[in-house]
Amino acid sequence: MNRLDRAIAAVAPGWGAKRAMARARIAAYSSAYDGATPSRLREAAREFGSGNTAVASGATRIRTQARHLDRNHDIVVNGFNQMVQNVIGRDGIGIEPQPRDENGNIVESLVDQITPLLRDFWKRPEVTWCHDFGAAQRLMTRTLFRDGECLYQDLIGPVPYLDHGTVVPYSIEMIEPDLLPMDLNDPGRNIMQGVERNAWNRPIAYHLYKQHPGDPNAVMPEVKRVSADFVHHAKMVDRIGQVRGVSLLASVLTRLDDLKDYEESERVAAKIAASMAAFIIKGDPQSYGENESVPERRSMRFQPGMVFDDLVKGESVGTVDTNRPNPNLETYRNGQLRAVAGGMRVSFSSLSKNYNGTYSAQRQELVEQYGAYGVLAYEVISQIVRPIYERFIQAAIASGELVVPRGVSMTTVTDAMYMPPVMPWINPVHEATGLRMMIRAGIRSLTSVISERGGRMYDTLEEIRNERKWARDLGITLDSDPGQVSDAGVAQASADASSISTPSEDVQ
Repeated sequence: MNRLDRAIAAVAPGWGAKRAMARARIAAYSSAYDGATPSRLREAAREFGSGNTAVASGATRIRTQARHLDRNHDIVVNGFNQMVQNVIGRDGIGIEPQPRDENGNIVESLVDQITPLLRDFWKRPEVTWCHDFGAAQRLMTRTLFRDGECLYQDLIGPVPYLDHGTVVPYSIEMIEPDLLPMDLNDPGRNIMQGVERNAWNRPIAYHLYKQHPGDPNAVMPEVKRVSADFVHHAKMVDRIGQVRGVSLLASVLTRLDDLKDYEESERVAAKIAASMAAFIIKGDPQSYGENESVPERRSMRFQPGMVFDDLVKGESVGTVDTNRPNPNLETYRNGQLRAVAGGMRVSFSSLSKNYNGTYSAQRQELVEQYGAYGVLAYEVISQIVRPIYERFIQAAIASGELVVPRGVSMTTVTDAMYMPPVMPWINPVHEATGLRMMIRAGIRSLTSVISERGGRMYDTLEEIRNERKWARDLGITLDSDPGQVSDAGVAQASADASSISTPSEDVQ
């Protein structure tokens, strides 16, 4: 307390106590977070708007820049390629139907019905017939990550001028986010950024352009209202209540532009340095007479082993030392790429194509990154793959192509296991040995391991059974058959000796 506070406390204790409490409250507020206090050297950032306000002010420009980089910047192209490759994979996210009865058991007869229908739908899932389901997943996922959002429409049953091309009358129409106008807002109908919502902010309809606004012949395309029962909106959001999605490149656009400019500057400097070879150093001016003529401009063609034999008196040759390429370029570039990789949610090794390091370091990065890939994969599953599969099953039942037996609830007929790409093995021997130990110890099931590697237990066991049966019928002993050969490569005592061929018999 200063002198004034002590004087006030002596005369009016109540007033003094209030002043002391006010000072303590102010001190507590000011010392809560140093990061929230602006200073002369650091101006604190301010964010007062909602997520929708931030999206409205910059999402369209960010989307445009992201598309430009995806066309013209090799680093961004590789980054998105790696994300799609590790999230979707070569064949797309797999679907293993698992309809269950009232006891929780998988109904194999229903699986046998669904499998050929799903295999047929996989060939022509969308209206243009240009992409199978794996390619459609990759295209929508790339749009989702690059643009921040994508849409698709369900088309079920007879549709004018549409041939589904599949046994089940169901197709999807992939829609770019450009067809959902960002500037369409109507508070009276609770429409924000083209999305109409109910009182709980649940989307009930989407107002879409009938024609892509970027088409060459598009002037002012009309808008139509489509119910949210048929249109799905997949989006990448980071704020609660956010209506539209934002590109994954939003936080790294500035760094990518700077890195691209820096690399271009270094390339130009290296080209200039390569163009400057040597120069002629003139002699002492006193060595030249007043009446000597000035020699004509000379041009020398450089080649290996050349000799400068046309120098005049007093001249010598000097070479240009440009210090290019910059020896620190790779270190600086790798540092920038590490930051970009974190923002894009891709591994640094994949983004930079730099795989230097020990086995432990590579595996640590792979395990950590595949957690991030798994998060992105289940974003795609929850917003794209699962809704499409569930609507496909509903269409199959409605059309009579799929007959649900008694005892199977309609709530479980759409159950399935969704299988994104599995984590690749750095050292197959170590990985396989570890999985085998976990299976034998009862820590993991054989089904989970087969599913993790992208297979189906019933199909895998059937293949193994057929292989071993065919091998025995042909008199061939497979080292992979534990009933015939032990892990050490020795014939089992219980094996039929006539079915096992020894090396000496094979030679004879």
